[in-house]
Order: sequence, then C-alpha cells, then structure tokens
Amino acid sequence: MQVAIGTSLSADVNSAVSEVTAKAGSNPNLLILLSSYDHLEEASKLVANKYPGVPLIGTFATSYYGSDASDKRMILVSFGSDAEVEVGILRDLSTAPLIDIADMEDKVNRIHAGNEDTICLEFCTNDEERLVTSMNVALEHANIPILGGTIFGTPEGKQSYAMLNGVLYPDACCYALIKNKSGKIRTYSELIYKPMEGVGHHIATSVNLANKELITLDGKPAADVYCQDAGVSQSELTGNVLTNPLGRIIGDEIFIASPYEIGKGGSLINYKRINENDTIQVMDLMDYESIGDETRRTIKSENSRVSFMFSVNCIYRHLLFTNRGYLSTFAGSMANVGPHVGVVGGGEQYKKQHINQTMVCAVFE
Repeated sequence: MQVAIGTSLSADVNSAVSEVTAKAGSNPNLLILLSSYDHLEEASKLVANKYPGVPLIGTFATSYYGSDASDKRMILVSFGSDAEVEVGILRDLSTAPLIDIADMEDKVNRIHAGNEDTICLEFCTNDEERLVTSMNVALEHANIPILGGTIFGTPEGKQSYAMLNGVLYPDACCYALIKNKSGKIRTYSELIYKPMEGVGHHIATSVNLANKELITLDGKPAADVYCQDAGVSQSELTGNVLTNPLGRIIGDEIFIASPYEIGKGGSLINYKRINENDTIQVMDLMDYESIGDETRRTIKSENSRVSFMFSVNCIYRHLLFTNRGYLSTFAGSMANVGPHVGVVGGGEQYKKQHINQTMVCAVFE
C-alpha cells in the first residue's frame, strides 16, 4: 500500500505543517493528522486548505514514531492511490450518536469491503461503549472491524476534539473507512495480563452504568474484593492497577477494565463499563517483553510485506513501560517491523469492544 509519513517537532505550527506536508505527495487519497493540542486547530485548517477535497481526519495525541514518544510532534500520514476511502463524523456521542449512522451506512455500502481489506479507523472523545454499539449497526454486515482510540491528553479545563476535514468537533468520533486495493489490512490486539492464580471469578452484582461504576462484586464492596484478591490496601489500589487490573471475562476472551478511583462505599470507578452479572477477575501482569516479541513475529509471518502499521497503546501501558524503562524499546521494536505510527489512547476500541490496558494495531500490506 502506498503510505507516506511526514513528521515535525517544530514549535511553530506553520513550519511544522510545511515539514509534514512535504512528504504527503501531490494527490493523496486520505490524510491523517496528529499534533499537539495547541497546534491542532490551526494545523487542521492549514492542511485542509492545502489539500481541498482530500479526506482528512485527526486529533491531538502523544504519538510514537521511531523509538520516541512525544506530545509535541506533528505527524501527517498520507495514503496513496491504492486506498479507497470514505470519512465521516459521529456527533453527539453522549446523547444521540445514531443520528449520523445512516450517513455511515451509505459510506459503508459505497466502499464495497472485501475479505480482510477494509478497516474503520477512528478517534473518539467519549462514550465509547455507545460508540462501538452504534458503529457496528453500520459495519457489522460488511464485516469491517473497528480499530481506534479514545483521545487522551486534553489539558485540564479544556475540551477534547475529533477533527474531520479541518473542522473540530466535541463529543464526537471521526472515522475513516479505508480499503486497501493492493493487499490486506489485518488487525491485532495485544493482552499482557492473565487471570491471577489462586483467586476466583466474581459476579458484578451492582453497577452504575452512567459513570462506569462497579459497586459490588458478589454482594460485597468491589474495592474490598479487589484488595483481598490483589493483596493490597485501599490506599494502594489505584497505583496497583498497572500490574493488576480487572478482567471482564466473556467465554474464552478477556477484556481489561481499569479502576482509577474508589467511589462512595467502596465502589470502583473504571475507564470501561462493567455490566450487572458480568464475570470479573483480578488480572496479573505477564512477561510483556516476550508477548510483544511474539506479537511482532506473528505480524511478520502473516503479512508478506508491511507497508504501514498504526497502533493505539493504552495510557496505562504507556506509563507501565515508561516506569520500567521499556518504552523506547517497545516503540523501536514496532518500528523495526515496518513503518509505524502509534498514539497513546485513554482507551481502545477493537471490533465490538471498548477495552483498557491493551494495544491494538492495524497492519497494511
């Protein structure tokens, strides 16, 4: 697939845009813009004006390129003539995301997805579970997988934005339906946690879906159950989540939920929604270096030629890797597989789930 990547660390937005667009070519079929929060509004207008009529999505992010991570870098990813593209926006995620689903369905029908050659790449500001359910109304029949991230790093007191064609939208999700006309697009999800040995499953007996609050497990305060299984005090709980998050178990699959606050009465407030009667278990950190090596071996074995990789790495994994001095090794190892751009997400969307503490990755042949 024809993909070009332009990057800049310039503090001047005009200079940065000039640097990243120099690599984009004269006739791209899709542009994805990532920048700092401060640069996003102006950079979006500049890029949209430079490429009128070219589909453009993006947001602000801490990005990975090469072996480095930065929240000051600007990146412009350009897809060439072998990309068939439709872009759109889902507005009002917190109240009525289905208002734009009919438009998305039209775009899905126009792109004529084949077998493993199309993806829905997205960036959203909030209400991820509602978003994934709504998107799959349009995507499921065409077998188009969702891969994306919750926008992370909004300065305190500021508004998060998803960007479409140079316009910033709050409470929204921007997306690109990308069909690779010269190869496959395969998706991967990397889990570095397993159920903790010696502790059992628990049932979510009381929840508050509105604020992603897990109130009780087996009828007991959720924080008490977590602390007993993990062997920590309540004062240690939130700091312990990097190594021992919660797992929502569905059949033989596990989806991570990250508690970030202890609520009233010993509840746990999470980044992922937990439903009543869900099966929950405290998880344990595995050997993430060997797991990452295996993920990259799998990507190499399943893709004859890697033209581009795009990943979303959860902020909690980012912090874990940073604290343990592994972040540059992780980013550099991804870059060694093929051209790679990654972002730090406040959560990850993958197929039919919103998840935490996971890496999701799209590989374009």
